[in-house]
Amino acid sequence: MTDLAKLAGMRVLVVEDEMMVSMLIEDMLSDLGCKVVGPASRLEEAIALVGSHELDCAVLDVNLGGQPIFPLADILRTKGAPFAFATGYGDAGLRDVDKGTPVLQKPFRESDLARVLGELHARVNGPAAPTPS
Repeated sequence: MTDLAKLAGMRVLVVEDEMMVSMLIEDMLSDLGCKVVGPASRLEEAIALVGSHELDCAVLDVNLGGQPIFPLADILRTKGAPFAFATGYGDAGLRDVDKGTPVLQKPFRESDLARVLGELHARVNGPAAPTPS
């Protein structure tokens, strides 16, 4: 179960080349209280956003009109920014270095997105500290 309050205010980069899917993800993120960075539909546009905006995490379509998203994934990994892949192919099309990265299987529901954002939030903030007795 994801604590939705932890997601409020998260700055999430959205990289998706299908306009309707991008709009759906943006709506889901807004419903979850997140702030959308972008969206970007091209790799160059997404790289520029990463360089010019603060972000907490990203949701990346694996294939942008035939161009793989992996150069951006490498940039995010170097910066220490967690991300999830959104794809209709599961983790079958991922590189070995990307195995273990959260994958949103398209089509996905808002609850799936919330769960993955919770995982990404935990990667940035670490496990919750135990409450004192």
